[in-house]
Amino acid sequence: MEEDKRKTQKNLVKTSILLSLLALVALTAVTVAWFSIADNARVRTMSLELITGVDLRMDLDPHETIGEYVKTLTFEDISQRILEEKGFSMEEVPLEPVTTSDYKRFTYENGAVVEPASGAYLEFTLHFMGEKDMLVHLTDENSSADEADGTAVNSKNPELPQAMRIAFTADGKTTVYDPGKNREKKQLLFSLKKEEDKEVKVHIWLEGTDPACTDALRNADYEIRLRFDGTDLDGKPFSQEQTGDED
Repeated sequence: MEEDKRKTQKNLVKTSILLSLLALVALTAVTVAWFSIADNARVRTMSLELITGVDLRMDLDPHETIGEYVKTLTFEDISQRILEEKGFSMEEVPLEPVTTSDYKRFTYENGAVVEPASGAYLEFTLHFMGEKDMLVHLTDENSSADEADGTAVNSKNPELPQAMRIAFTADGKTTVYDPGKNREKKQLLFSLKKEEDKEVKVHIWLEGTDPACTDALRNADYEIRLRFDGTDLDGKPFSQEQTGDED
């Protein structure tokens, strides 16, 4: 009986040591994921493209009519707006590893709050308008077989897209695009009522807790392409006749 008791105690000690080692490994893994990350990672180019005919458009400001919106926003457009609103240049200030739980408040590894004007992450507002009631999706699909214009995060460093996150917040709901995860070709973002402006807050950041977010990303350039697509309220693509396209 006494021998069984000693064996049980030994097993408990071994189990305790094993759990402690596993906890240490897990903690180390998280720490490594943050490290000093991509001090010199800089934007090479970023474009937001909408290629769905004349039924859906966007801009950086709200307008009264759909004709005042555009189908394409360039890196220069967004960079200039961020410079005006946040006071930093996207071409000069590199992203830093941050994390968030509510997509409003971003923090560093030590828990310190990151200000939007720091340039550690990107924050800007888009405005959408459609010619009819619709659902708006972020889509990986190209507009045609001849043009690669679907949503993508590209980099010469294959690890960088894994650590990138892009969040879209509209109507109090946030949808996160994570290039490193397998997902549907289309991601539902929000709905639109005919010719009514919709404000959408966009955040772009390097997720410090992601295992790919390590010093291997130093000096990595990247480009982001976002393509938005409108469908009817059942999620079905609009036909040529429905969109009124003449092309």
